Amino acid sequence: MLQIMKKILHLNIHIISFFIISSGCFNPALGDDIPFRVGEKMTFQVRWSFILAGEATIELLPVANINGRDAYHFVFTAKTSEFVDVFYKVRDRYESYTDINMSHSLFYSISHQGKSDKDTTVEFDWDKHQAQYTRIGGSKKREPLSIPDGTFDPLSVFFAFRMNDLDQNKEIIIPVTDGKKVALGKVNVIKREDIEVNGTSYDTFLVEPELGDIGGVFKKSKDAKLQIWVTADDRHIPVRIKSKVAVGSFVADLVSYKEGTASDEGSP
Repeated sequence: MLQIMKKILHLNIHIISFFIISSGCFNPALGDDIPFRVGEKMTFQVRWSFILAGEATIELLPVANINGRDAYHFVFTAKTSEFVDVFYKVRDRYESYTDINMSHSLFYSISHQGKSDKDTTVEFDWDKHQAQYTRIGGSKKREPLSIPDGTFDPLSVFFAFRMNDLDQNKEIIIPVTDGKKVALGKVNVIKREDIEVNGTSYDTFLVEPELGDIGGVFKKSKDAKLQIWVTADDRHIPVRIKSKVAVGSFVADLVSYKEGTASDEGSP
């Protein structure tokens, strides 16, 4: 049972970043209409049934430079609670860089604190249309993976999703890669509804990613489901993320939101 809990916890504490296999209909809202700004930060509490499993954050750091190009710099962090640390400690950091026009990824990395042999990077070579996966420590490189135009990594695609107009019964599709495989991630907009999260009422769209490419416990669980409620305004902020699998349900609720204040320096 403990091993099952470990696998489920590790999957769901990162489910925010898999919101993610998101976004055909990709219509970036550039310039003044872009729905996020440097300095934006979202913090979520993750619960498994009645247990506080951990905390996750998503934020946009100042514009960086990748191989001579201005780039958006996104960061996702996840950590388990003190109680869960006793059974399975998680201290992970995901970083993503995209071009300043939000048209594709440039670099992606994952760092597991205390487990450097599992740290990984994905480099994107758009001259060759390839992504190169490398596991640091063991220096394990996979064969370069061919990728289509407009491919994002599993973190930056969350921000790409937010740049779409949402309407009920709409399907949003965008290519995503973790360096191991490419998937055409699909999200269906189910309905618009009001929900209350931590005492605050939100006007939201309920969206459901198709789970065929997620695999793992979702693939093995009958009637598995992943649901995300995002605000119905132009920012499309996720306020609740819920996953249902055979061994239980996880819920990640937004507990704090800091709006970005800086425009993208270096953007056109």
